Amino acid sequence: MSSAGQGVVVRVAESDEDREACFAVRREVFVDEQGVPEELEYDAYDAGAVHVLAVRDDGLPLGAGRLLTGEAAAVKNGGASDVGALGRLAVLKAARGLGVGAALVGAVEEAARGRGMTAVDLHAQTHALGFYERLGYVAYGAEFPDAGIPHLAMRKSLG
Repeated sequence: MSSAGQGVVVRVAESDEDREACFAVRREVFVDEQGVPEELEYDAYDAGAVHVLAVRDDGLPLGAGRLLTGEAAAVKNGGASDVGALGRLAVLKAARGLGVGAALVGAVEEAARGRGMTAVDLHAQTHALGFYERLGYVAYGAEFPDAGIPHLAMRKSLG
C-alpha cells in the first residue's frame, strides 16, 4: 500500500469490491470518456491480472491499473518472460494532476518486482508519453493504433 498524496491510498485490489471499483474507473475513463468499445476494454487478461486501485480516504475510487505477468505479459511485450506488462491505467478526470497516476504506476512496478520481473512494458497513448517518460519509461518501436487511439510501446528497467 502506498500514498499518492493527501488523503489518497493506492493498494492491490484483493476483494471483489475493489476489482469492481477498478472496472468502474476504467469504464468511466476508457468507455465513457474516450469511446473505447466496452468489449475491447474488458478482456480475458483481467481474470489473471494484478489490479491496483487508488481510493480517497473516504473510499471513493480515483484510479486503477493492472499488471500482467507470465504468458499474458509475453503476448504484450514480445515474448520476454521476465518483463511485466502495465496496462489499463486510468485516473478519473477530477483526480488528474494530483499524483494518482504516478502512484498507480509505482504500485504496479512494486507488484512486478515482487513477482520477479526485471522490467515493465506498457503501450502508452501518445498524448501520455511525457507522463511515462517522467517516470523513467523509454519509447521504442513504431506508433500503432489500439482501439483507434495512437500508441507507442515503452519500457522501464526495474534494476
